[in-house]
Amino acid sequence: MKIALLGHGAMGRVLEETARAAGLEVGAIVTSANAADASRLLRGHTVAIDFSAPGGVLAHVEAAVAAGVPLVQGTTGWQREEPEVRKIVDARGGSLVYGANFSIGVNLFYRLVASAARLFRRSHGYDPFIEEAHHARKRDAPSGTALALRSILMRELDVETVAIASTRAGSIPGTHRVGFDSAADQVLLVHTAHSRTGFAAGALLAASWIAGGTRRGMHAFSDVLDDILEVT
Repeated sequence: MKIALLGHGAMGRVLEETARAAGLEVGAIVTSANAADASRLLRGHTVAIDFSAPGGVLAHVEAAVAAGVPLVQGTTGWQREEPEVRKIVDARGGSLVYGANFSIGVNLFYRLVASAARLFRRSHGYDPFIEEAHHARKRDAPSGTALALRSILMRELDVETVAIASTRAGSIPGTHRVGFDSAADQVLLVHTAHSRTGFAAGALLAASWIAGGTRRGMHAFSDVLDDILEVT
């Protein structure tokens, strides 16, 4: 599997290191310096993985589709562009896996939160809340993961919104807390990332799943886990 990388910041470098350690070939690395040639640079790769910036997502999707290369979209903060991204992918027969967070642990955390919310929906007097903390360089706040958690809680609890508190400081890889608070007590569910390698491992898992050109359209990372890990 020959992988192209879109973006070469902290996450992109971890992804490159993880891929090489797994014996995978890393080909083109697209950054702001050569982004104008992205479509040409992507040709001949098995799959491309994007951990760049929200502003570049549309251009990267267009480049990958034009090059006929499946794309794993790991960038966050582009939710408003999703209808246009879906239009590009569907209209041109592209292949894309997306997710608010490619950590396998976080995706299992989503399921734990959903189960907890269903239990608390049958209880009274508990208010849900979300707290998330990331490194100072992360541009989007709340994080895509926090927004995904809020959607889960809103759906399972049948509420209009859930409060999110965001912190950006230092070099925090990522921490998400989901709480249920009452006058009597508080229940807290926490996921803490120790490093970025978990995100890289999930992105490579998604890359192996979407590679080959047999799967078309847009797929959530949860679809990958359901298929590969048989998570229910």
